[in-house]
Amino acid sequence: MNNAEAMNREDRYKHGMQVLEKVDGEAGQRIVDSLSDVSPELGHQVVAWAFGDMYARPELTPRDRQLVTLGVLAALGGCEIELDVHINAALNVGLVPSEIAEALLHTAVYAGMPRSINATLVAKKVFGERGLLPVSNLG
Repeated sequence: MNNAEAMNREDRYKHGMQVLEKVDGEAGQRIVDSLSDVSPELGHQVVAWAFGDMYARPELTPRDRQLVTLGVLAALGGCEIELDVHINAALNVGLVPSEIAEALLHTAVYAGMPRSINATLVAKKVFGERGLLPVSNLG
């Protein structure tokens, strides 16, 4: 039995909240709070499953998980709210703006220019809010 199976629902939520706070900080909590009056169970699953189970797995570092997350969200398109949260999270776990910009540039190869541009403009917003502009990733 793995750790997630051994914990009960409340324990998984508490564990997930600890991971969420380390990775996403206030931005993650705002997402969970925004779901409380329409689907509190979805908010619970974000915390308990996504963060308590998946993000807590030791095989990838939080930094690497954020790179994967940014690539997937950019490729999916239409995920600007989540991109905002996870670009902040990427900065929180040690990625620097030029690495984030490079990861989003790389998504253009597989997901197309429009999705790469949209994701990069979300990054621009986040970097601006955090006083991290301009970013240079010229080759």
